[in-house]
Parts: sequence; structure tokens; C-alpha cells
Amino acid sequence: MYKVYPQKRYNETLALLNKFAKPTDKILDLGVKNPFTDVMLENGFDVKNTNGDDLDYHYNDLQNYDANFVTALEILEHLVNPMEVLRNLPGDKLLASIPMRLWFSSAYRNQNDPRDVHYHEFEDWQFDMLMEKAGWEVIHRHKWTHPSNKLGIRPLLRSITPRYYAVYAERKKDFAY
Repeated sequence: MYKVYPQKRYNETLALLNKFAKPTDKILDLGVKNPFTDVMLENGFDVKNTNGDDLDYHYNDLQNYDANFVTALEILEHLVNPMEVLRNLPGDKLLASIPMRLWFSSAYRNQNDPRDVHYHEFEDWQFDMLMEKAGWEVIHRHKWTHPSNKLGIRPLLRSITPRYYAVYAERKKDFAY
């Protein structure tokens, strides 16, 4: 069994990674090295990051990475055009997670950092359609809630409404764009 992390999101994501990735997989984690990159490394995964390249402009560069498994963990919502990134990923296995669109909360926007915004907050069916259109077959779906220790209507809604959505997908064979 693996270590239990303080963040529910880490535990849920790690359980999915352990279910679908093999120790021999070369993983490309989209985005800069982050605390979850360290979690993957601590758990024996061979992981490299894209080092913060602007994937909206440089999605073709993804094909230069030597990886057979990609993790896109809460990054696709930050991209203007996530479809081109999905189409240009190396390898044939993908674990992607997103924060879901919530009817009682507006899209995330960091007023102090113009790069830290969500251009997209998907519903599960929208994300599935994006994956399908980009040439990926969703094999497994998983949702979970965001824990909140606060009182109030929104924290209550967050405790019972799934906030995160993750999919494991494989590249479709003979898919023509």
C-alpha cells in the first residue's frame, strides 16, 4: 500500500495512477514540476515534466518527449486550446484530471496572476467529448468531492457535489484527424 497524503486529490489521483500505470512506463507530466510530481517520484514512477512550456503555442513540441504515458493533472482547463495538446501527446496512455464546472460557483480566476485562470471548466460529458474528438477512448472515469472544513451553504454543496473528474484514456487505433 502507498502513503496516505494530506490532500484527498493526491490520494485519489495516486490510486488511479497505480491502477493504470506500470513501473516500466515513462511518464510525461504536463506542466512544471509540482508537489504531485514529487508524489509520483516517491512512489517509484519515472516522471519528466514539460517545464512550463506554453502548450497553447508549443503543442507540437510534445511529440519530442520520450514517454508512453502522459499525466495531464488539472492543467487542460488552463489552456485556450486543449484539443491540440491532446492530439499531440506522445504515447498511447493518458491520465487526465480536471476541476468540474459547478453550478453554484463561477470559473476560477486568480486576480494576481493572469496565467492562473480557467479558460474551461467542463462538465463530465463535455470533457469526454473533447477526449473523443482528440482521438482518445475513455476507458475509466472517476469523480470525487472537495473536502471542506468550513460552515455554510457552499461548503456543504462542495462536500456533496463532485468537484474533480479524472479519466484514464487510451489513444484510438487508426484514428484519422
